[in-house]
Amino acid sequence: MSRAAKDFGKVAVLFGGKSAEREVSLKSGAAVLRALRASGVDAHAFDPAERDLHQLKEEGYASAFIALHGRFGEDGTVQGALELMDIPYTGSGVLASALAMDKWRTKLVWRAAGLPIPDFELLTAESDFAAVAQRLGLPLFVKPANEGSSVGISKVKTLAELRPAYELAAQHDSLVLAEQFIGGGEYTAAMLGGKALPVIRIVPATEFYDYEAKYFRDDTKYLIPCGLSAAQEEEMQKLAQQGFAVVGGQGWGRVDFLVDEAGKPYLLELNTSPGMTDHSLVPMAARHAGISFEQLVVQVLELAHVG
Repeated sequence: MSRAAKDFGKVAVLFGGKSAEREVSLKSGAAVLRALRASGVDAHAFDPAERDLHQLKEEGYASAFIALHGRFGEDGTVQGALELMDIPYTGSGVLASALAMDKWRTKLVWRAAGLPIPDFELLTAESDFAAVAQRLGLPLFVKPANEGSSVGISKVKTLAELRPAYELAAQHDSLVLAEQFIGGGEYTAAMLGGKALPVIRIVPATEFYDYEAKYFRDDTKYLIPCGLSAAQEEEMQKLAQQGFAVVGGQGWGRVDFLVDEAGKPYLLELNTSPGMTDHSLVPMAARHAGISFEQLVVQVLELAHVG
């Protein structure tokens, strides 16, 4: 074991949890745990759905690698608990985690900062769905504001589909967004230590980049190099850094984009605890930048902090 690995002390890998994304988190956490151990780090599995968090303090953990996704892991709750226990953790702090989990409020902050975002509207059961479709245009997307991994999201092509899409999203969250469709391509930029990694273009074989396409299908294409010009990629990376900084992001994360037919990028959403599975995008971008999976998880752990 190297001296650097020893210096981390006893590390908890938090994964599993009780969100709708538990299944994905179990995959991410298992991969992180294997990589940390392969690097000589004294890493241990810890599932907050099965154990009380205060056991982290009682059992002498020096830091926590957060591989939780969704609510009760990515939304500031676990981050706050770790801060109370004075245990350094990976990723963004309480405010940025909570804000990025809420797609609506993230959009409000980005818009206030003058950053480009797709047009959107909040939906309720009383919304004038015809007026929403008229204003945003069809097709459009409907999604819960506080779920990740495309849980509860629908691509709406006709007015008749809009209310059922709202009802599906409302099963997952009381805040539901209708969002303008921008059809020039989907891209993502991973953030590591304040810098943007190479941009990836996502080309799903399905109608859009849904849960199955993200985690289980093998026909989703990931293009890296992404096909943009060097100037366009640099613009997107700069926009990713701005979007990440405005929300208060720390350590690592992932910023997703849509691009219109003219090539203009729009910030879509921010992920403060990205997937670390064999299908995941941050490890893919890191590999392209010459960073192995083991090096990536160690770098993320080195950025662990309190507050």
